[in-house]
Amino acid sequence: MYPIKRQCSTFVIVAITVFVGLISMPGCSSRSGVYKGNANSNATLGPERTVQIIPFGDIEGRNVELYTLRNRTGATASICTYGGIVTALRVPDNKGRLVDVVHGYDNLEGYISNSPYFGAIIGRYGNRIAKGRFSLDGVNYQLPVNSGANHLHGGMFGFDKRLWRARLGPSGEGPSIILDYTSEDGEEGYPGQLKIQVIYTLTEDNSLRIDFLGTTDQATIVNLTHHAYFNLSGNGDILDHVLTINADSYTAVDANLITTGEILNVSGTPFDFRSPTPIGKRIDDPHPVLQYGPGYDHNWVINNAILGTLAHHASALSPRTGIRLDVYSTEPCIQFYAGNFLDGSITGKDGQIYSRRSAFCLEPQHAPDSPNKPEWPSVILRPGQVYKNTILYRFRVD
Repeated sequence: MYPIKRQCSTFVIVAITVFVGLISMPGCSSRSGVYKGNANSNATLGPERTVQIIPFGDIEGRNVELYTLRNRTGATASICTYGGIVTALRVPDNKGRLVDVVHGYDNLEGYISNSPYFGAIIGRYGNRIAKGRFSLDGVNYQLPVNSGANHLHGGMFGFDKRLWRARLGPSGEGPSIILDYTSEDGEEGYPGQLKIQVIYTLTEDNSLRIDFLGTTDQATIVNLTHHAYFNLSGNGDILDHVLTINADSYTAVDANLITTGEILNVSGTPFDFRSPTPIGKRIDDPHPVLQYGPGYDHNWVINNAILGTLAHHASALSPRTGIRLDVYSTEPCIQFYAGNFLDGSITGKDGQIYSRRSAFCLEPQHAPDSPNKPEWPSVILRPGQVYKNTILYRFRVD
């Protein structure tokens, strides 16, 4: 079992209070009266703090909307109701210019037709489950396989391909929106009706905070994360980005990128990012595990993690723009992916070609294939419990 600490049982009580409060909170007004018909609209939440709502196309006759949060510093985060996708995230660089630091598309069609999970909410289970199989309370389940012989990121139609219901959220820390989705019993093979709420908040210190909450009517497995593709320079490759990961160990994988159950020490390997190291420095080293990527697409075990407690997981810095990203999470692990499978076939925002290793992902989560590793922290959610998970992406200039 990888090292992990657990919160006391009061976590569930607190989470229930937060979940119910968010549903009934006066500040969480619906969008009715904010956006009407096909006209653009702005909701002013304070001096220079706004939420803009515009149409973003439709899918199967259902309208998709794009919400753009703007804080007092001028930073913006755009989120669409299809997949809860962060389509753009603009933060200031060391010259005061706003840089869009995430990959994506200018239009909905790109996300529908050809997206490697750009900026999306991932669930019910982020990462891989071996052969799509797991057992829960003596019942065997078969999920669809969509990554070779394995189940990846919730299946053929995971949360990244669902239409979420959106409304304005509380504005205490900054402009926010709340997304809701109900995953019915049997969806993509998972048991139980799972009700999920995701709150995006753009804080005044230029952090994008993502809070996940969920309840179920029967036992199920849950492992939600966010799949932003970052490039802190705005363009070019990310091999010069300097990365730090707060982890002494990582989970070994086989040739199918399925965890073997081994927890290996990073010392003396290309997986050692305990001190700031350029991503490209050792990415092509002849390490047997590294070759399965090829390059980084692996899970690190965060040092001294306490489930439910927000802690620093990783940081990345672009030497070109001076933009630094710090990732905080309540989860025990983080998946680092270096964009190895981007191949130049995607033309993204502003006509930019997304070539190999032009972006990286840092995805806080439980370890891949945890449902089949009972010695690892549990991903089971039961009736009466509340799933809670927070990811914080904080941006500043060095």
